[in-house]
Amino acid sequence: MAGNEWINGYLEAILDSGTGFAEESKPALTLRERGTFNPTKYFVEEVVSGFDESDLHRTWIKVVAMRNTMERNNRLENMCWRIWHLARRKKQLEWDDAHRLAKRRILREQGRKDATEDMSEDLSEGEKTDIPAIAETPKRAFSRNFSDLQVWSDENKSKRLYIVLISLHGLVRGDNMELGRDSDTGGQVKYVVEVARALSMMPGVYRVDLFTRQISSPDVDWSYGEPTEMLAPGSYDADGHDGGESSGAYIIRIPFGPRDKYIRKELLWPYIQEFVDGALAHILNMSRVLGEQIGGGESVWPYVIHGHYADAGDSAALLSGALNVPMVLTGHSLGRNKLEQLLKQGRQSREDINTTYKIMRRIEAEELSMDAAELVITSTKQEIDEQWGLYDGFDVKLEKVLRARARRGVNCHGRYMPRMVVIPPGMDFSNVIVQEEPPDADGDLAALINDDGNLSPRALPTIWSEIMRFFSNPHKPMILALSRPDPKKNITTLVKAFGECRPLRELANLTLIMGNRDDIDEMSGGNAAVLITVLKMIDKYDLYGQVAYPKHHRQSDVPEIYRLAAKTKGVFINPALVEPFGLTLIEAAAHGLPMVATKNGGPVDIHRALNNGLLVDPHDQQAIAAALLKLVADKNLWNVCRRNGLKNIHRFSWPEHCRTYLSRVALCRMRHPQWQTDNPTDSNVDESMGDSLKDVQDMSLRLSIDGERSSINGSVDNSGELEKLLAAKGNPEISSQVQKLLGKLKRLPPSEENEPKVPSNNVAVQNKYPALRRRNRIFVIAVDCYDEDGKTSPRMLEIIQEVFKSVLSDPTTARFVGFVLSTALTIDETLKMLGSGNIQPQEFDAFICSSGSEIYYPTTPGYPDDGSDKKVSFDADYEYHIDYRWGAEGLRKTISKLTAHEGDGQQKHSRVIFEDAEHSNAHCLSYVVKDSTKVRKVDELRQSMRMRGLRCHLMYCRNSTQMHVIPLLASRSQALRYLFVRWGAEVSKMLVFVGETGDTDYEEMLSGSHKSIILKGAVEFGSEKLLRSSGSYQRDDIVPSESQNIVSTEDGYSCEAILNAMKNLGRK
Repeated sequence: MAGNEWINGYLEAILDSGTGFAEESKPALTLRERGTFNPTKYFVEEVVSGFDESDLHRTWIKVVAMRNTMERNNRLENMCWRIWHLARRKKQLEWDDAHRLAKRRILREQGRKDATEDMSEDLSEGEKTDIPAIAETPKRAFSRNFSDLQVWSDENKSKRLYIVLISLHGLVRGDNMELGRDSDTGGQVKYVVEVARALSMMPGVYRVDLFTRQISSPDVDWSYGEPTEMLAPGSYDADGHDGGESSGAYIIRIPFGPRDKYIRKELLWPYIQEFVDGALAHILNMSRVLGEQIGGGESVWPYVIHGHYADAGDSAALLSGALNVPMVLTGHSLGRNKLEQLLKQGRQSREDINTTYKIMRRIEAEELSMDAAELVITSTKQEIDEQWGLYDGFDVKLEKVLRARARRGVNCHGRYMPRMVVIPPGMDFSNVIVQEEPPDADGDLAALINDDGNLSPRALPTIWSEIMRFFSNPHKPMILALSRPDPKKNITTLVKAFGECRPLRELANLTLIMGNRDDIDEMSGGNAAVLITVLKMIDKYDLYGQVAYPKHHRQSDVPEIYRLAAKTKGVFINPALVEPFGLTLIEAAAHGLPMVATKNGGPVDIHRALNNGLLVDPHDQQAIAAALLKLVADKNLWNVCRRNGLKNIHRFSWPEHCRTYLSRVALCRMRHPQWQTDNPTDSNVDESMGDSLKDVQDMSLRLSIDGERSSINGSVDNSGELEKLLAAKGNPEISSQVQKLLGKLKRLPPSEENEPKVPSNNVAVQNKYPALRRRNRIFVIAVDCYDEDGKTSPRMLEIIQEVFKSVLSDPTTARFVGFVLSTALTIDETLKMLGSGNIQPQEFDAFICSSGSEIYYPTTPGYPDDGSDKKVSFDADYEYHIDYRWGAEGLRKTISKLTAHEGDGQQKHSRVIFEDAEHSNAHCLSYVVKDSTKVRKVDELRQSMRMRGLRCHLMYCRNSTQMHVIPLLASRSQALRYLFVRWGAEVSKMLVFVGETGDTDYEEMLSGSHKSIILKGAVEFGSEKLLRSSGSYQRDDIVPSESQNIVSTEDGYSCEAILNAMKNLGRK
């Protein structure tokens, strides 16, 4: 009933309109076989019980103000039918939703069953019988064992950790936060700023970076455009000295998205990868700086990357994968929970909700965040059970099974569920001043009030005067409610409970702090409806002089409001229908206020910790009134609750929060890059032979681009041209070194006509420093060019040649550019394809193969001088990098089960996907697709995998004739970031060539800070039709519809067309 009180007035308007209106209504309803129309019964049964349509309220206000009786009656009749249609639509949506939930429940149960069966195969008989018991074991058997949890203490001072926090949306700054300015700038902004400050003061934490969006817009303050803002100076080190010049907490603002616009969070999704690339550049730079300051010359990698909310979680997952460091997630509010609530309201269809809130993109980001997260931090246990439990990637029962197996050391076959931990938010109590009073004291408010009831002219907070002016008797205890006028906050039920309880009205006053407002007509529909209802109820129950509802207050006034309520021996109440956490309850307790709170959600945990009040059913107004009356009337109980709150409030302090947080993170599987990024400059005298030889080769290959491009293996003529070129330069030292290298080259045997295969167990030795590190610009050819059968199209070689010609047309820059080939082909297929066009592997700097599961580098001929004829070397570091949560056997079994039942009807058991061992490798399961019209879409398969605890990256490729399953952290786009982290090849200096369509990872290749050129007519057959099912997020949620980083060739993929496209990119 809450939020629908305006319907009472609507009913009265219809009934008061007279018999004429009723008589006009009956025939229309009879024609529709609706029987006798009873307005009261209709609205109570069909609308009031479960419907809230605030715009109807605004229409009703206009209608009842009309003077023409006939027109008013006609309008009211139209409204009646409008509500009838809306109610019918709501029932249809409810039926669809129930059907969807039932189907989802079946899928989850099947997934849990499959996972348990697969894992039980390698257990002994005794262990097998334990599995079902595990899922149903009472809490005692699965109570969290904290015996191995060591509390973070001063002993960790010497650690010097670097922590990264991410919160993208809203307006984030350290001081004068504009909380409540819009829906994106709320409690989360305050939370992340305060937690960054608090973490930086913890022992062992050297630096905390809080990443957010840089906004240089005339619509917001200039401070949001500053690249860096210090939140707190560094704490002292283990020896008691200052932390250092880079220590402390900082806001780091990364530019991404429209540079001159402040946009809401729903519009930020296409620019997430652009943020990731910018943040990655900052982290790499800061890691080197910290390495020089505190790391002994070795890079100091982030200890953890923590994403706050879905957009930051998505970003943190990509950064975690690029850097191979642990990730932590805090959801704050969850997309699936919001979707369920909106569907229950019946006001919007699933499609409308997705269009407005980009809810499906948000949900997928949350799923991806759980895939990558080591730890998920929640505020309450209710959030785990009732909100995260809605997601494909988290199953409470399966999580218990996996945790039990891990404790016993039993293999989980790659299955994983993120660890959920309840860590309530902290609060800064430094400005809280609480004066202890004897139990029998009446408070000192009377000393501040004159005989006439007004406040004395002493210097008192202004907000006190604003509140007290509403009361005829300000001496009475104050019942305080502080929230937005949102229907979910249930303020109207509180006012009704207060108005209908005479003893409560006689003993107390009611203060409602409902945000800030100038004009009710300018407020949003839902908020305005609640506020108008409150005002009507004040008038209905004649609560003038007993209820305060000030129009304005500042954030700095909030502590003073709590103090005023405490001085009057008042009570704080949070009557929300559901409260995810309840930070205001902690704030009130810190000021000595007992509480009455909803029993739904976070207040249950807060009450358990503080024991400073009563919990009530928010739908029961009598229970609300009784609880308030009990606390106000019983002074002994009031004092007990006050003391309990003050005694236990330290549990919610920021230091306590941070100690628990760091203790939890310390239990995560710590990982970081395993290589040294000591890339020497080209001027180093000790540069390796491989580097020098590679330089000579690069210069040789780029001497002539118009003629035939022969490799350095196949012709020594290039060497002669090189000798002449170097002699002309007149540098005897360089010439001497080159002559020695050329002598070595001339002794090399010519290459065979056919390209040799590269055995997986015997690859060539990798050069210590690939030439990638010296490239000023990297050109990535990622054109998915296949024929109808999924074989490499001859057009691919033409595209490579045209790209070479266009890029190397300027001889002054040719030496400083590099090429990377990114493809779904295996390395053998890639070398064979290049060999058929007489293109040598050495003309590329790297090969990203098998959809991003492998990286190879061309070997320099004759290095090492062991007679090896291997043309590429395998990057073993990358293999280790992407191995995280890779469960090949579990994936193979699950895919075999799922694909055995593709199709429907008579073809239900006809398999259309078969494992392809020839094209598989250690980190890529390849499958042949016989009929792409009968297979599941990528998002459907990914859902099935997540429900079984498996984390991976699925994609269809080669014109949907193959499916690749690779590790979660592997992809062609992530491989480019790996090259950035490993070799310093900046993503922002890359230019990626793609077709107009491609494999199902095509969209990932377009997003980011790199430049992209779409080659028109290059790709005829793509696989994107198998990416998403209906109702999922759209391409515009991944790739910006308008981007300065993306251009298309005007006509084909010729050298001239590519050059024109590059010029257009330069002009943007």
